[in-house]
Amino acid sequence: MKVLVLGATGLIGSAVCARLTADGHQVVAAARSTSGPRPLSPREFVAIDMARLVTPQMWQPLLEGMEIVVNCAGTLQDGPRENVRGVHAQGPAALFLACERAGVRRVIHFSAMGVERMQPSDFSRTKLEGDQSLMASELDWVILRPSVVLGEGAFGASALFRALAVFPWLPVMPSTGNLQVVQLDDVVTTVAYFTSPDAPGKVALDLAGPQELSFNEVVASYRKWFGWPPARPVKLPPFVSRILYWLGDAAGQLGWRPPMRTTAAKEIVRGATGDPREWMERTGIRPASLEMALSSRPVTVQERWFAKLYFLKALTFIVLPLFWIATGVISLTVGYQIGIDLMHRGGAGILAAPAVIAGALADIAVGVCIAYRPVSRWGLYGAIFLCLFYALAGTIILPELWNEPLGPLLKIWPILVLHLVALAILKER
Repeated sequence: MKVLVLGATGLIGSAVCARLTADGHQVVAAARSTSGPRPLSPREFVAIDMARLVTPQMWQPLLEGMEIVVNCAGTLQDGPRENVRGVHAQGPAALFLACERAGVRRVIHFSAMGVERMQPSDFSRTKLEGDQSLMASELDWVILRPSVVLGEGAFGASALFRALAVFPWLPVMPSTGNLQVVQLDDVVTTVAYFTSPDAPGKVALDLAGPQELSFNEVVASYRKWFGWPPARPVKLPPFVSRILYWLGDAAGQLGWRPPMRTTAAKEIVRGATGDPREWMERTGIRPASLEMALSSRPVTVQERWFAKLYFLKALTFIVLPLFWIATGVISLTVGYQIGIDLMHRGGAGILAAPAVIAGALADIAVGVCIAYRPVSRWGLYGAIFLCLFYALAGTIILPELWNEPLGPLLKIWPILVLHLVALAILKER
């Protein structure tokens, strides 16, 4: 069958593409960007912004010849690159109408566990709107509402669990509900089951694991898997958690996608628990527990590296912008005359002041670009160029700086390496 998978670069979407291709389906993968890594399995990959496709006519060319649509697209909170209502409600509503007109046989739609019971945020409210649009259609629909999905890949909450498992003292967030985490393999097997022509339709299923665990118990399971001794829990005061969520929102406004934002704070109170019995009865799937899933695969050095780098990445992208912006501001203020004197020592003459000002503005521009996620890669490239330029210019103008006790030119090299590391870990998925 010809299957369109939306959100094909995400944790669930990429795994769905691989499984359906292996099952012999002709998969067309669709995601917002084609510039980054993409699934190797689909024969065709197209770039779409689901939030902008708000009329059936916009979807029509993409649906030609399609028999099944699998919608794995989702986003946590509004931001420069995220439109919650567009991705969860407006785009899907237009998609479902277009599917009716195009004669698509089945739509498999990913929602979220518990949205039909409680809607504490725009995330769950818009997810429910998308569900209701699909249930009101004439399509042969399947709505899957998974709990937190865990697998070999890591993004969002699944990455956060691994990262928190690194700490010997586990920060405990207040007011966190229980979770019935579900394994990615079981979720993907469910999608494969519902692509069968004789699979039932017009069903909404909770995809929940067999165990109800606290947030801390999930983290503890990963820490045990990593081979580290149990962590000591440390309860965070409410004001500290509010600051952390606020910082997450600030990062979100800069285009980053941290899992700790105010939407997560609202949703985590509800938890993610449900009744998997209907899912199990209809599909015959027996969902694996977290302990079973982890024990079935050995921990790798890549897993340990990822866990340890997760918060170091966040720290890196805080420190680097502050470093470049601070050097620029200092060069324009308290350090301005020192910079002029250095340029005069090197024989810059009347070009001393323009050179100091230009360098300071370049530093500030690089720092701002690194901080703003849509252009952070270009900011890092700019920073690397400036590092090499300053090393070359310093060698030509004031070669004695290589012999300074504090090593102003020697320090360029570790800074340069840190930018290369930042480039290597920039991508979120």
